[in-house]
Amino acid sequence: MSIFDKLAARIMPPESAQDRANARKVAESLAGDGDWLAIVLEHHRQIEAFFTQAMVAPDGPSRLNALKRLAVLLTGHANAEETVLYPALAQGGEKGHAAMAYQEQAMAKVEMALLEKLDPMGRDWREKLEHIQGAVLHHVYEEEGTWFAELQQQLPTAERPRLTRRFVEEFERYTRGPSQHETPMQMAAQQKGTPSAPMGK
Repeated sequence: MSIFDKLAARIMPPESAQDRANARKVAESLAGDGDWLAIVLEHHRQIEAFFTQAMVAPDGPSRLNALKRLAVLLTGHANAEETVLYPALAQGGEKGHAAMAYQEQAMAKVEMALLEKLDPMGRDWREKLEHIQGAVLHHVYEEEGTWFAELQQQLPTAERPRLTRRFVEEFERYTRGPSQHETPMQMAAQQKGTPSAPMGK
């Protein structure tokens, strides 16, 4: 069992399910129609659902399939937060919260990678997934209950559309996949004004 697993087993999540539900209600009351906070909340609900699907899947292939969907959403969501929202937290005077958010998500990414090496039908796989789930739920509670709620209240109204646009851009940069994005060679070729070779040629 890793240090992360031991810590998670002892202290995560320290808040109750009711605490998390109350925090979400507050965040939902602050979210605008389709704005960055509304999108974040929808991602959080989907992430929670994917954790549940992975837990209850009846066999190895089903568990791995659910885990793959979870990993894509979790990583795309984290990348967008780290590129757009955490810098906004830091700029708003919350550098400590931003630093903690980066650290928590970095650890979750490491543990998700380690999970891929375990037998999906084994006890170690389930225990590690439960510990990651606990850490993610606690992280979500921090975001919804304090960090993002305060950020939304502090943001100038005119800044919210830009933050929403940038969050969506960074999320889709990862989740849409390479088939819908230009490769670095294609982008470089366009900048030079020369046609790029088709992929796979």
